[in-house]
Amino acid sequence: MTPPAADADRNRLVRLSNQQAVAQRAAQLSQQVPAFIERNGFNGRWTRRHWAHASLFATLGALVVTLVPGFSSAMQTTPVHGQALTTMALPLPPLPARKAKHAEAAQWELVTVQSGQTLGAIFAELDIPAATLHRILEHPSAKDALARIRPGTELGFDLHGDGALRGFRFDRGDTERVQLSLRDDRIDERVIERPVEKHTTVVTGEISNSLYGSARQAGLSPKVIHTLTDGIFQYDIDFSREIQPGDRYSVVIEELWREGEKIGNGDVLAATFTTGGKTYSGFRFERDGKAEYFTADGRPLKKSFLRMPIEFARLSSRFGNRRHPVLGTMRMHKGVDYAAGSGTPIKAAGDARVQFKGKQRGYGNVIILDHGRGYTTLYAHMSRFANIRQGQRVPQGQVIGYVGATGLATGPHLHYEFRVNGAHRNPLSQTMPPPEPLKGAALAQFKAQAAPALARIQQVETLRYAQRPPAPGREVAVARKPGAKRG
Repeated sequence: MTPPAADADRNRLVRLSNQQAVAQRAAQLSQQVPAFIERNGFNGRWTRRHWAHASLFATLGALVVTLVPGFSSAMQTTPVHGQALTTMALPLPPLPARKAKHAEAAQWELVTVQSGQTLGAIFAELDIPAATLHRILEHPSAKDALARIRPGTELGFDLHGDGALRGFRFDRGDTERVQLSLRDDRIDERVIERPVEKHTTVVTGEISNSLYGSARQAGLSPKVIHTLTDGIFQYDIDFSREIQPGDRYSVVIEELWREGEKIGNGDVLAATFTTGGKTYSGFRFERDGKAEYFTADGRPLKKSFLRMPIEFARLSSRFGNRRHPVLGTMRMHKGVDYAAGSGTPIKAAGDARVQFKGKQRGYGNVIILDHGRGYTTLYAHMSRFANIRQGQRVPQGQVIGYVGATGLATGPHLHYEFRVNGAHRNPLSQTMPPPEPLKGAALAQFKAQAAPALARIQQVETLRYAQRPPAPGREVAVARKPGAKRG
């Protein structure tokens, strides 16, 4: 530490030195002015040019005399109010923890799996030996999760300076990340929980050319679109023929967020669809642990039976008397035939138990389903069966077999029969039994859950289509109080 007396002596010497320098500079200027004037032909009379030059030199001299002592004073460390100034050596603060974590995270090299890329190819590109990959795949957690990696999967590699792999991480589902640390011959595992948050949002749109194109442009995923067409409104709307430009749809969906990033969509909670001047609605609700979609008054949208248990097929033979194509005799055709390519999937027409699975004379490979309450369905001429067994319960829409031409058949097709208490009925004209609606406490819980979703849809549609007249039939989605008169 420097004593105050020594600081005062040093400042005094600095001031004296600056004053001497100023004096010498002023003397030089006083000598340069006459010499300059003499060189420029001074004849005893002062001209305007002489006066200008003299003024310039005088101004420069005044600036030097004024500024130099000022700098000298600014550089002084004279104590304030008689107090001595001291200097101290302070240690630098430690690196913040956030910086340290960032530096640690920077060691991880992230790789996103591309289409057609294999895990072995990724390890080879990073010059990681195949033996290391085999060690990782032998670990129980990695063996199942990495058996089939999909495009878009993110993998993390902690590489040492010499290229050796110290750590490897991957996501096991949406909520867990597995981090493996490789130490000599040991692999240590750490599971990091990554909670997923669910937020609901409303997406509405108007069809211009096609439902799929409009819905994709509005931000709906193919999975959500499939839920609309095949899970909610498939029984009420023919999307191949009835959709027109100007039809509207609104969907309440769950969005999945993790660590501030959207990672996908969850369930479709509610939806409305307006076509042909009529609005259809569907609301998701779990009954007996199984999720279903219901109308606003609690009736299931899902019908008890599918009219057509096969897609991409044409009706080739109707119910009734006909000449048998193989035997050539007139006989009763107790079902309907759907012509389709060999191998086309055949679906269960309704929830049922597999009553029979095997061969039956002219039917070839056949399956009979028992739906309860005296209803059974038969599926014949299959090329092969799906992975089901006799006595097993199957839900509506599950694939039970594939189109073929076994038994008495001239070509690949499905022979489909519908029976009520053993009597054959025409499946194209038979009145299907209605599904059981919600009742009691379940109905009250459903309405309490559906009302906010419908209110959100109406609010968003009001904002979106505020400048347009309401579509015909929109009032069907709005509940009126009993006894209220229509204006």
